[in-house]
Amino acid sequence: MTRRDTHVPERFAPSRADLAGVHVLLGVSGGIAAYKGAEIVRRFGDAGAEVRVVLTENAARFVTPLTFQALSGNPVRTSLWDESAEAAMGHIELARWADEVVVAPASADFLARLAHGLADDLLATLCLATAAPLSVAPAMNQQMWANAATQANLAVLRERGVRVLGPGSGSQACGEFGAGRLLEANEIVARLIERRQPRELAGVRFLVSAGPTYEDIDPVRFIGNRRAGRMGCAGAAAAAEAGAEVTLVAGPVHLPTPRGVRRIDVRSARQMREAVLAQAAASDVFVSAAAVGDFRPRDVAPHKLKKASGDSGLELSLVQNPDILAEVAALEPRPFVVGFAAETERVEEYARAKLERTRLDLIAANEVGAELGFERADNALLLLWPGGSEALERSDKADLARALVARIARLRAPVGAGHA
Repeated sequence: MTRRDTHVPERFAPSRADLAGVHVLLGVSGGIAAYKGAEIVRRFGDAGAEVRVVLTENAARFVTPLTFQALSGNPVRTSLWDESAEAAMGHIELARWADEVVVAPASADFLARLAHGLADDLLATLCLATAAPLSVAPAMNQQMWANAATQANLAVLRERGVRVLGPGSGSQACGEFGAGRLLEANEIVARLIERRQPRELAGVRFLVSAGPTYEDIDPVRFIGNRRAGRMGCAGAAAAAEAGAEVTLVAGPVHLPTPRGVRRIDVRSARQMREAVLAQAAASDVFVSAAAVGDFRPRDVAPHKLKKASGDSGLELSLVQNPDILAEVAALEPRPFVVGFAAETERVEEYARAKLERTRLDLIAANEVGAELGFERADNALLLLWPGGSEALERSDKADLARALVARIARLRAPVGAGHA
């Protein structure tokens, strides 16, 4: 089942004014989903865009250039070695012509080449040569999508400002089921229309915490948790994409800083508290996506603790860490406060109780454990707020973050109004 973004109506019908006069360069890479590129061209045309198409050599094995020429009304390019086009440096002309570059479908191979800056065919060369915003819509087998190499390549591309559209989840041509389906044409066009509209959070100051905290036992050992920081970093990226001024307070995570985001690195819960409280009063929104450790050792050994002989073991005396989320929620005035609840059971019940107990404006709840939640590129969220709820089905965390930020934008009070 494919989660539909809250911005994309079930029966999306673009107006020719939506993208009137916009030059869209559509790149189509090799894969069975290449046939869907024809519908994407039509949808862009319906929205008023002028479309030119570039096929990779492998894409042309699935769909002929003539198909795209007939639908776009423009010649289709497939090679850097087209003598008539390249006599005037045609690939540079195309790169300059484009207002938007969209690669759909983007295969695992193309994403890898793009991440490594290769320019071994026309489409990859254009992506390097253009100053236009670049969006990619991945399409591949679900196992290829989940592969660590693919996810690493996507992290690099996102860091460079490339927008990743999807993928969706569902049945695949190979007979498998899972994430990796190309988004439907109407969703791709709607995302581009949305991106070109005035950004809904322009000037709004976002503060986001992400990742785990580590509490030292001695100079070698520590207490930590399994949070990798993906959701928090995705939330910071989505807020920046929507025009917000974003500060990210990150625990010890191994993720790049999203483009346009100011980052403060911390290690322990007390360091995170200090950094968050220093920024909270000047923030309009606080998203607490970090998994802050509830306890820390009462004393930190100055030297590495040695194993004792026998079976005596090691006893640690723990003390409670500050509740950063509750402290920010108690500020007067305070930002719009968003919390997270990771639960192994009775998710909605426990999340709703936390929402009310901590006086949050919004809480994002998810089930964790086994194959759920932690250390994964996808997730599912249940958003709860006083008087309402919204279920976001399993999807890539970047897409979930955009949906979360969109919900925040709709719920929050005007900038500077504060909350009682």
